[in-house]
Amino acid sequence: MSDLTRLTIAEARDALRKGETTSVALTEAYLSAIDGAGALNAFVHKTPEIAMDQARAADARIASGEAPALCGMPLGIKDLFCTRGVASQAASKILEGFRPEYESTVTRNLWDAGAVMLGKLNMDEFAMGSSNETSTYGNAVNPWKVDDRQLTPGGSSGGSASAVAADLCMAATGTDTGGSIRQPAAFTGIVGIKPTYGRCSRWGIVAFASSLDQAGPMTRTVRDAAIMLGAMSGHDPKDSTSADIPVPDFESMLTGDIRGKTVGIPKEYRMDGMPAEIEKLWADGSAMLKDAGAEIVEISLPHTKYALPAYYVIAPAEASSNLARYDGVRYGHRAKLGQGDGIVQMYEKTRAEGFGKEVQRRVMIGTYVLSAGFYDAYYNRARKVRALIKRDFDEVFAAGVDAILTPATPSAAFGLGEMADADPVAMYLNDVFTVTVNLAGLPGISVPAGLDQQGLPLGLQLIGQPWGEGDLLNTAHVLERAAGFVSKPEKWW
Repeated sequence: MSDLTRLTIAEARDALRKGETTSVALTEAYLSAIDGAGALNAFVHKTPEIAMDQARAADARIASGEAPALCGMPLGIKDLFCTRGVASQAASKILEGFRPEYESTVTRNLWDAGAVMLGKLNMDEFAMGSSNETSTYGNAVNPWKVDDRQLTPGGSSGGSASAVAADLCMAATGTDTGGSIRQPAAFTGIVGIKPTYGRCSRWGIVAFASSLDQAGPMTRTVRDAAIMLGAMSGHDPKDSTSADIPVPDFESMLTGDIRGKTVGIPKEYRMDGMPAEIEKLWADGSAMLKDAGAEIVEISLPHTKYALPAYYVIAPAEASSNLARYDGVRYGHRAKLGQGDGIVQMYEKTRAEGFGKEVQRRVMIGTYVLSAGFYDAYYNRARKVRALIKRDFDEVFAAGVDAILTPATPSAAFGLGEMADADPVAMYLNDVFTVTVNLAGLPGISVPAGLDQQGLPLGLQLIGQPWGEGDLLNTAHVLERAAGFVSKPEKWW
């Protein structure tokens, strides 16, 4: 128990039940770690009083013998989740000062399971970004470093990834609209799962693109992801897209046996110019699963090449609609008006001041593709492409494939500032392996599987069948054990 912040959820659960430590001790250790990690800028709102109150309550539950799996576990919460009475800004100036009077369903589920909130985590503004450089709080920093270069932790759940990788929280919530859990997980050497669309309620999560957004856990191990996903999931009548299906015991499904399973390798994911070390990692991952008893087959997902353009039409269109509610009238930032300014000027000035450059760019794109002259040419066509992408996956799964293996990202983490001011399309290419999963509504998980030549983590992605998170986690568990990734960043912060 010498270093409490290194315990996994599964290890801490056992230690708490045996009386070897307490939630109060765990929480104090994490609060101390957070205070000493300001250089990472991962936590943007700390909640030490709430955390200690919840920890004491968790210890009482454990003492009574009625403790769920997450009881007493100190977590970080992405700033996209509304938390009652605690600043919830989606990392945007336009929500400055907003403290919700309600709790998101996912965080309510976590508190009901006895979890402890350490605070709110940094992210890209309104979850729009792949590097955490669009945040009104300034960027979070990857705890992994090469020489003196500061690296991105990925986005949009960059604060969540940084905090878990640096042992500032036991696990964290993230959201994934086009890869925002899986890409930062790969960049920081942790596990991140995006569940099937509808597995976790979206109620109380600040919306980016409503048909794509999905919450999920970011953890140190696949077992921890299984435990946390079980607590986060469940039907919610307040969310019309929430699925009314049972939540299995995901942890009990981690048998470590994938003999007889079929894993597909999509030929369309072999991109021109793919780094040799990503190719090698992918081949190594395939060999690991084959050695564990899985059959490896090549598959075709022919509409993959249209996924990025389709995503960057659909997501901005939905963002344009969702972000229309931020007008400075009811809550958040309101611009100061000049003499003679009316309500139209208030809207315009508030939105110009409150939204960052990337959010403005996507709102403008979305408004354009939804406009009368271009709706059919862009938005409707993208929706048809989306249906074809989903059909590709359906046909592969119907043919007997149980899971699909791909790289999680086209590279390791890049330096902060290296891509932010370049062509935005270059930044969007970070999502090339992940957006198809959101467009098809499937579960996908990133598992750390190796280091590149610079010593930075690389991840592999597994894609599963709809509602097949249990089987997907089990396959990921096998891959995790075979890869044997135990590297941690050297502390410099």
